[in-house]
Amino acid sequence: MRYSDIQRVEKMRVTTQKLMDYLSENGITREDILVSEPLRWTITTPLYNVGEHAYQISDEFKARHGEIPWSKIAGLRHRLVHDYENTNWSLICVILYDVLPKFLMQIESLHDNGEGHGT
Repeated sequence: MRYSDIQRVEKMRVTTQKLMDYLSENGITREDILVSEPLRWTITTPLYNVGEHAYQISDEFKARHGEIPWSKIAGLRHRLVHDYENTNWSLICVILYDVLPKFLMQIESLHDNGEGHGT
């Protein structure tokens, strides 16, 4: 199935929110992520999904919303998929706890401004 940009943004929003909820509801800390490989596997799947949707969004949509770091989001996915063994988990923790909340606000603002409605 081919998704529209709007659908991709919504999938990114839902996945990001679920990931943040999972971390919060389970009391998962940065330290937990640094020491638990099964936990790292768990958190990478949503990051893959968000990154893949970011990669697939049209260039026109990305240009209209240049405040969102689309290439970095997609790049993280590519890095996790193709170079998982060399992942810097401290950096992933920064992304999870410091970057994702801001990213979620950015894509929620797209929704609030009408970009998240429709197909």
